[in-house]
Formats: sequence, C-alpha cells, structure tokens
Amino acid sequence: MPLVFERTFRVRHYECDPYGHVNHVNYLRYMQQAAMEASAAAGYDVTRYREMGRLWFVRETDIEYLHPLVYGDTVIVKTWVQDFRRVRSRRAYELRRASDDLLVAQASTDWVFLDARTQRPVTVPPEMIAAFAPDGLPDQGARRDPFPTPPPPPPHVFTTRVRVPWHDLDAAGHVNNANYMVYLEECGIQVAAAYGWPPERMFAAGFGIVARHYRIEYQQAARYGDELILATWYSHPRRSSAVRHYTITRASDGALIARASVTWVWIDLTTGQPIRIPPDFAADFAANRALES
Repeated sequence: MPLVFERTFRVRHYECDPYGHVNHVNYLRYMQQAAMEASAAAGYDVTRYREMGRLWFVRETDIEYLHPLVYGDTVIVKTWVQDFRRVRSRRAYELRRASDDLLVAQASTDWVFLDARTQRPVTVPPEMIAAFAPDGLPDQGARRDPFPTPPPPPPHVFTTRVRVPWHDLDAAGHVNNANYMVYLEECGIQVAAAYGWPPERMFAAGFGIVARHYRIEYQQAARYGDELILATWYSHPRRSSAVRHYTITRASDGALIARASVTWVWIDLTTGQPIRIPPDFAADFAANRALES
C-alpha cells in the first residue's frame, strides 16, 4: 500500500472569485503543495531532488469539482501515489471540507520523471518506489485513458494571446502548471464577452458558469517571454452544461504547449443550482460550436 498524506488548508479570502467560491485554480494549488509535502514526508524533498539532478514534470491534470468551497472553510487534501510506470507516476487526491467531511473535489495528476539538465525522461529508481509505497503497489495501476480527441473546430474559433510574465514561472523556470488554468479561465471569460456575454451581463441575468471538470494535458514547457496563443470552441451542449475545448500554442514556432477539455455548468446565482442554458446565450454562441457536436 502507498503512503497516504493529508494536508489541511484554511481558505483565504483572496482565493475566492466573484461568485464567492474558491477559484478553480486554487484547488490545483492546494494539490501541488500537498504533493510537495507528501514527497518530502517520503524522504524526497526539494533539496534531495536537486542533489539527484532530477525533477517531476506534470504531464496531465484531471480534476472534478463536486461542491464549492468558500472563505473560512477548511479543506483536507488527502493524496497518495497510485502507480509507477518506468518514467511516470500517477498521484491521486481527495479534497474534503473539514466541517462535515463532504467530498468537494477529486483529482489525479500524471507525472514524468526528468533529468534536470537534459529535460529528458529517466527511469524512476526502485528505492524511490519503495519510499512512496513501502508495502508495494498493485501490479497494475489505474488505466490511463487517452486524452479525448476534440470534435473538429468550427470556422469561428476564438483566439486570444498572452505573453508569459515572470511571476507565472516556477522554480524550474517553467510556467507553473496551475497557471495554465488561469490562462484557460481568462480565455473563457474573453470568449463569453466576445459573443456578447461579459460577466456583468450574466450577473444581471442572474446566472453564472462554473467548471465541473477540467482535464489538461501538458505537452511542452512555456517560459518567460513566450507569446502563447489560446484557441477555443465548444461542443456537446446539454440542458445545463457544455464542453469547451482549448489549445495553447507558442506563437514563435506553433508548438503545442497544452490542450484542455473543460465541462462548464450554468448555475443560478441565488440558489447555486444548475439551470437550463439560456436560449439567447446558446443562440449567440452558435458560430463557436464544433462542427460535429
């Protein structure tokens, strides 16, 4: 069995968004910190990785949001390693509200073990596996589903650009993986405004849009000064939800940096309950809908 690590966080006011909920990206930041401390508890802290000349690079994040957290809540993040596969490892997470043990989110991250100098994958050493799973791991971990192939984009794909600022980098000099979610969320706000639905109009109409499920695949690292192009379109509209697809490419060479699939849910701002997507909203976005959704 793997080591199970728990870390408690008290929600700070500045972590909340205009809905009064903890912003989606801050769940990911709680997970990151818990993973760092879990690794240190197993004997692999930042200093040891530096001495080894090794680091972990997040390949994919999958997070499902079940209930919102608000200012003053305490959240317990439980995390454990699910498997090791030569150069990769998957870590699982459960986030629960301390006051009533309510499961508020569940997630996994897929990591790749790299040589810090060459940035090439290297085999996870057996002593590391033993440290994280002293009683062993199942012979085969959770199956890795391939990243979902998005439907063909429509002619009217929305695009926006961002130039990577210094404060978005991590200790490895890469854009921290949580900050890609910041870029995606801002892109979502911009595309809504471009089609006539800025936040002010949605607030006036009494509804909001919140994420139910994020899946992000990281292909390459972005660095300071890179100009990134974000492109987005949507598919699979249902009564109260739709899936929005994103790609992030580097402007200088067209390299795919990351891609994402996000399920968004329309909610009543008073009750917090899902509502039917307003017909006028759906009509305004028709041109941005995937060709085969």
